[in-house]
Amino acid sequence: MIIYKEENEIIKKALSSLNLPERVYIFDTTLRDGEQTPGVSLTVDEKIEIAINLDKLGVDVIEAGFPISSSGEYEAVKKICSLNLDAEICGLARAVKADMDRAIDCGVDRIHTFIATSPLHRKYKLKKSKEEIIEIAVEAIEYIKEHGIKVEFSAEDATRTELDYLKEVYKKAVEAGADIINVPDTVGVMIPRAMYYLISELKKEIENISVHCHNDFGLAVANSLAAIEAGAIQCHVTINGLGERGGNAALEEVVMALHSIYGIKTKIKTELLYNISKLVERLTEIKVQPNKAIVGDNAFAHESGIHAHGVLAHALTYEPIPPELVGQKRRIILGKHTGTHAIEAKLKELGYKDIDKEKFKEIVKRIKSLGDKGKRVTDKDVEAIVEDVIGRTSKKERVVDLEQIAVMTGNKVIPTASVALKINDNLIKTSSIGVGPVDAAVKAIQKAIGEKIKIKEYHIDAITGGTDALAEVVVTLEGYGKEITTKAAREDIVRASVEAVIDGINKILSKKGEE
Repeated sequence: MIIYKEENEIIKKALSSLNLPERVYIFDTTLRDGEQTPGVSLTVDEKIEIAINLDKLGVDVIEAGFPISSSGEYEAVKKICSLNLDAEICGLARAVKADMDRAIDCGVDRIHTFIATSPLHRKYKLKKSKEEIIEIAVEAIEYIKEHGIKVEFSAEDATRTELDYLKEVYKKAVEAGADIINVPDTVGVMIPRAMYYLISELKKEIENISVHCHNDFGLAVANSLAAIEAGAIQCHVTINGLGERGGNAALEEVVMALHSIYGIKTKIKTELLYNISKLVERLTEIKVQPNKAIVGDNAFAHESGIHAHGVLAHALTYEPIPPELVGQKRRIILGKHTGTHAIEAKLKELGYKDIDKEKFKEIVKRIKSLGDKGKRVTDKDVEAIVEDVIGRTSKKERVVDLEQIAVMTGNKVIPTASVALKINDNLIKTSSIGVGPVDAAVKAIQKAIGEKIKIKEYHIDAITGGTDALAEVVVTLEGYGKEITTKAAREDIVRASVEAVIDGINKILSKKGEE
């Protein structure tokens, strides 16, 4: 793994004055804050499955849920506590006795209790004075500690709370026995410079600081890292950045930045990141965007000819980390931007070797043509194109070549096709009607070459989904005592059919010539 703090001169100098922690604790709240994502509701069994995989991943703390919120939530937290996982199991509780009792009854290792402190919340939500809020927080912490349970305390909306008052709240919380102080950016309004300043100020008074950042402005990960730069030792995260509104800081992004840029350790087994991302995606039914860092489908995918060529020459030219480090695989995506090096590599990956230059050029042309039409070129598309091109009769062996084809059809028009074929250097033009455009085109070809070659079977398949899918046509022709099966693939069904038929005719005629 590259550690950029050591190998990148600019980053090394930028971080040289900081007293970075050697280790950061990962507090995962996928099962609590992540489940508050609109539209997400996990069953007890689903929460247990995620908890087991979070434990395998190596998170330090699993916030399993908010036990007071429902009987199902209570059951899930209690069952997760009974699994004897290596991770600490935490339950959320307001600074309310009923909430705390419910969490205590679950058998949690830690209770995350909170009360709002900002002027907005004091005035409109709590309708309580500063002193009353401190008193409530202290009583809650002391009550939990009396039950021998670890306490994590959050001042909700901390980042919109007056700094002097926030310091007072947190100092009183520590004096009451809070083991760790969490600083929530509840509505994601911080910027990295401000977060660094806030945590630096709190560190003057408090040791064990955690941070919980929301992503309303897309800054959750950046703010979390700024907090760690200032001395925070724990970070609240969710898999795939799930959470209310814009979500939370994404576990996979925070962890990989810590490992690969800062050189800070966590217990996370990074090679499991992609698998747990897919698990959470499946169970929550919240799709991960393709360009999502670390776990998105495009995180290690390359189409640009320049990038693909560079990656093939040396992966680190256009990849910050090896994809295997996070359980991903490098993918070369073919399209209109793809260069010949990438296409050659893709063909080798698919098992195609020693393709002659003429056919390789045709394959490149066909792939780029599909990309120009706005289609995403899949491996199946590539295989169909390659099989089509390499299976064709070579130019030297061809007796018949398609020069031109025109098809007319409509709801009040009899399908009609006109073709111009070059047969042994003679240009033959003809036309025919049929029950549809394909039938008309094939009959026109048969008419041009005579009746000695006939179509015995005709079959068509869509290679991939969508109206722009490649169509693969397979035809069996017989003539001159021979039977030949050929295929062609095009996004145009008529053209694919015509090319398959003409290639079959060429194969029959070339075999006839051999005799």
